Amino acid sequence: MPITPDTKDWTWVLERPCPECGFSAAALAFDDIPALVRQNAAAWAPVLERPDVAVRPDDTTWSALEYAAHVRDVFRIFDLRLGLILAEDDPLFANWDQDATAEAERYNEQDPRTVAVELAAAAASVADAFAAVPAADRERTGRRSDGARFTVTTLAQYFVHDPTHHLHDVG
Repeated sequence: MPITPDTKDWTWVLERPCPECGFSAAALAFDDIPALVRQNAAAWAPVLERPDVAVRPDDTTWSALEYAAHVRDVFRIFDLRLGLILAEDDPLFANWDQDATAEAERYNEQDPRTVAVELAAAAASVADAFAAVPAADRERTGRRSDGARFTVTTLAQYFVHDPTHHLHDVG
């Protein structure tokens, strides 16, 4: 049975804690984001060393390897989105279908060691990018095609929930 695509609008995490992982995005200070990203990336290394990393727990749930590859790509996507907000006035972000990407890129067939290296590099890049944002630019905006609008601050808060939640998923 194929994995059912996630079509939920997760922007509600900016308003209340996630009941599944307990993460409270709204409570985050912007200056804490880079350290949280680095801590999250470090926590994926032992996950990717598990002997069963590519085994799905059931037919409807990604393996830890698939989650890690997704998180790597989330780091990359949000690095791009942050760059757009800082370079353009109220940019429209390109759509990203995470499920189509997982299938097309064959997440579950990727080498865990390569994913670990790439995830760490992508995390370092996005953490550095958020760390470099001057306070005066944190209210700059960007938007998704579904109408969701983000400031640099809310983009950071929203973004950090995803890798945190997925680390909980593979916990």
